[in-house]
Amino acid sequence: MKVARLTLSDRASSGAYEDLSGPEIERVFMACGFADVEWVRIVMPDERTRIEDILRRLCDEQACELILTTGGTGPAPRDVTPEATRAVLERELPGFGEIMRMQSFAKVPTAILSRSTAGTRGRALIVNLPGNPKAIGECLPLIVPAIREALRHLRGES
Repeated sequence: MKVARLTLSDRASSGAYEDLSGPEIERVFMACGFADVEWVRIVMPDERTRIEDILRRLCDEQACELILTTGGTGPAPRDVTPEATRAVLERELPGFGEIMRMQSFAKVPTAILSRSTAGTRGRALIVNLPGNPKAIGECLPLIVPAIREALRHLRGES
């Protein structure tokens, strides 16, 4: 299975700090029982048009089945991941963001500020994960059953 992980961060893309969220996505995803994964790894700045372009290419040209983004989901002016994601989606699946906010809110009241979403484009599933590595570890396992089911539907297996 071809899976892309996009770290969307001005500071990580400039080298101001190390990307810890992208590797955490891989660690947690593999710990959830996924094997034989071909990873596409991208770290890029919070620039909406560039994010939209790469999401389209990953879905339409590179045939990634799953794209997991991290970062850019907060209320800051440069946080544009949900807007870029919605611009390329054909169908939104808001339940992913809802359940991640519920899970995180129980531990961190400011999690309500997250604007994460998810949806499909063609046969690809795109999910916006939190930017914090700890939150990735808490949220990603929670949504893995839905990811598996969505991928089955997108492959026409259901």
